[in-house]
Amino acid sequence: MTTSHTESPELHAPSNFLHEMIAEDVRTKKFGDAAIQTRFPPEPNGYLHIGHAKAIFLDFGLADEFGGKTNLRFDDTNPEREETEYVESIQRDVRWLGFEWEKLCYASDYFPQLYEWALKLIKDGKAYVDDLSAEEIRQYRGTLTEPGKESPYRKRTVEENLDLFQRMKAGEFADGSRVLRAKIDMASPNLNLRDPAMYRIVHATHHRTGDAWCIYPMYDFAHGQSDSIERVTHSMCTLEFADHQPLYRWYIEQLGIFPSQQIEFDRLNLTYTLLSKRRLLQLVQEGHVRGWDDPRMPTLSGIRRRGFTPEAIRAFVTSVGATRTNGIVDIEMLEHFQRDDLNRRAARAMAVLRPLKLVIDNYPEGREELVEVANNPEDAAAGTRQVPFSRELYIEQDDYRETPPPKYYRLSPGKEVRLRNAYFVTAQSLVKDAAGNVVEVHGTYDPASRGGNSPDGRKVKSTIHWVSVAHALPAEVRLYEKLFSKADPGDFPEGGSFLDNLNRESLEIVSDAKLEPSLAGARPGERFQFERVGYFCVDPDSSENRKIFNRTLALKDTWAKIEKKAAS
Repeated sequence: MTTSHTESPELHAPSNFLHEMIAEDVRTKKFGDAAIQTRFPPEPNGYLHIGHAKAIFLDFGLADEFGGKTNLRFDDTNPEREETEYVESIQRDVRWLGFEWEKLCYASDYFPQLYEWALKLIKDGKAYVDDLSAEEIRQYRGTLTEPGKESPYRKRTVEENLDLFQRMKAGEFADGSRVLRAKIDMASPNLNLRDPAMYRIVHATHHRTGDAWCIYPMYDFAHGQSDSIERVTHSMCTLEFADHQPLYRWYIEQLGIFPSQQIEFDRLNLTYTLLSKRRLLQLVQEGHVRGWDDPRMPTLSGIRRRGFTPEAIRAFVTSVGATRTNGIVDIEMLEHFQRDDLNRRAARAMAVLRPLKLVIDNYPEGREELVEVANNPEDAAAGTRQVPFSRELYIEQDDYRETPPPKYYRLSPGKEVRLRNAYFVTAQSLVKDAAGNVVEVHGTYDPASRGGNSPDGRKVKSTIHWVSVAHALPAEVRLYEKLFSKADPGDFPEGGSFLDNLNRESLEIVSDAKLEPSLAGARPGERFQFERVGYFCVDPDSSENRKIFNRTLALKDTWAKIEKKAAS
């Protein structure tokens, strides 16, 4: 079920209980005179996705608003899945969104301190080494309706536990043979408090510490203590960690350290999108996409390559707000904010994706002229450019019909249209190939209609774009659609897979597009509106001799219609 987000952002202020909570903590001086301190703590086991953008804007944005600071901390406690590549990509993404961290931290920075705290809990009789297998531990844990039962190793002496834990650290035991567990309550209604694991044995090389450690702290043991070390006042995380909050507090209380507090908010879930790192990794590894930065991917690097802007993402996240209830947001809402941003800022250009030659028979041969065109009608300061016009032009194949359907106002035999910013032109004849396909249209123009204005007040119902054949810039254009064909890609029949919901037509490559010559100097990352076609971004694969453009979005804005309807 999709959470209702049909209200216009201009009509209804988004909810953000986190702002209200922090404001109250500041007012009551809950942390004394300490500045607000937050952290963004991703695990470097994949690329960040659009869901992380919400957490980034909350962590950094709220700290900025209250004069505080934010650390970027990598939760690197799982050496088998983490790589330096991911660390570097995460830093790029955070900076791309417009933020800079106060300190760059790693959970691995705290391994020595975490180990000492584990020893303390053992000495206090609050932790023990367990020899049960992972499967046996699951069986002993019980269920939501039945209490767990104590491990037969729970009554080991402090001395025995210290000896075994130190030998675990020394590498004497095999992976999975022993774990260190907290001694809490096997009958607790919260399964997270039923003697949770604190350390496991993993003989794997860590991306930063190498082979210095073969025991690694579990997330629940590392996270709260890392917050405490950094004196984090507001540790914001998504709702799936709500049941972990009592354990977060238990560790801090037992150790008597800085009382960081965990606060949970709703995840950002979008239609037609999967935000599971495991599944995104599968898409990459199995070749369903061209990498983590494939423009169809919901990763920040992917949507950046597609042409999305940090400003649009910020506006979208702000509009969605933060609540304590998970929901699903229509992806059209994100696309609406992106169109709005690009409409205001993107330079215009003319591009013909599927070219059809139009020859203006009464236009003097060899003559060329320059047409004055606004770079962005939404921004007068953007100025104008001059586009070459000549006797032979490219127009879109869809802008001509030999036998036009009803209410077709574009070019057809005897029909007059306006060439954008140029002249009125009327189709007269055509040329077909051996297969009967129209390959060339001939027409005449009205010299008195220069600039696209009627000299005698006659009305023309359609305006089409064009590119001069002699000046056309050849280019490859990649037309992207949604990666999944189903609003909920995770919904599939038993025995199936989310891969069954892949949109097999999510990418179309147009290899022979024709662009106006002003785009010859376009650089990777630059964004444009191809008039009447959509918004496009120069792809990093481009070269000086071969431009490649990615379609960011088509011009149609479904969400704008929803907003207008809601406002009325």
